[in-house]
Amino acid sequence: MALCCTSIATVAAQSAAPLKLKQTFPLSCVEGRIDHFAFDPAGQRLFVCALGNNTVEVLDLRKGERIHSITGLGAPQGIAYVPELNRIFIANDKGGIFKIFEGKSFEPLGEVNFKDDADNVRYDDATKKVYVGFGNGGIAVVNAPDGKQIGSIKLSAHPEAFELEKNGRRIFVNVPNSRHVAVIDRDKGEVIARWQTDLAFGNFPMALDEADHRLFIGCRLPSKLVVLNTDAGDVVAKIDISGDCDDVFYDGKRHRVYAICGAGKIDIIEQADANTYNASAKIDTAKGARTGLFVPERDTLFVAVPHGGSQQAEIRCYQIE
Repeated sequence: MALCCTSIATVAAQSAAPLKLKQTFPLSCVEGRIDHFAFDPAGQRLFVCALGNNTVEVLDLRKGERIHSITGLGAPQGIAYVPELNRIFIANDKGGIFKIFEGKSFEPLGEVNFKDDADNVRYDDATKKVYVGFGNGGIAVVNAPDGKQIGSIKLSAHPEAFELEKNGRRIFVNVPNSRHVAVIDRDKGEVIARWQTDLAFGNFPMALDEADHRLFIGCRLPSKLVVLNTDAGDVVAKIDISGDCDDVFYDGKRHRVYAICGAGKIDIIEQADANTYNASAKIDTAKGARTGLFVPERDTLFVAVPHGGSQQAEIRCYQIE
């Protein structure tokens, strides 16, 4: 299948852009790198892993302000909020400690020790299971209601971003140190396939378009968005993107991909059809702003900006036009 690769147009004015900066949440006294987010739809709260600050910052989107800091963490990287349990699950790099907190009082409820580098977190609401990437090559399975580990799936190296099928039983996992995407069968608890990304490496972020059977892989060496067919694992498109991408999101309503890049850009890629992609815009952010969260029900893309020089740490809220 022919690869689709197009040039990108830079958007100079925010007024002409498909994303419009609507609100900014300052994070004074937050230092270092900022990692992944979670969203509380009923409470309209945003949870932000301030990795370098060893905290999770809690933002009230209605009030437009930070309302709490969960402290005593060890470089928090991944996070999930489970509304039906009102619990927050936080994966920490230092020591691999996976901590569980009550969602309103923020009281600690328990923890699981994965020994090293607990990282990305995903929740399967159908089975009430939390999946956690950790260590030198594993995805742990935690029973959300009681917080107990009930399984582990072995990988060849440390997992980065991964996605769960909602209408299937597979998990797609970026394993950059092994230069492949691992495909896991959840029922078997094992890897059933390994897909290549056509000489694009450093595959950290990932997004899934399950309806069109497409998997979007953000690669850093070189900087490409690689599109895989999830039926067979073949590469159907490669698109140039900005450097240091660490989060990728698929907007099914508008058939777009948003790539948040530490080079100081949000790259927007339009999906004409399942095999055709046009890199349409670059939105300026700030150096090191490489993570965020797309919340489709709010038509909002949040982006984390770390403290650097005169730039204070903040969360930017972009309205999607």
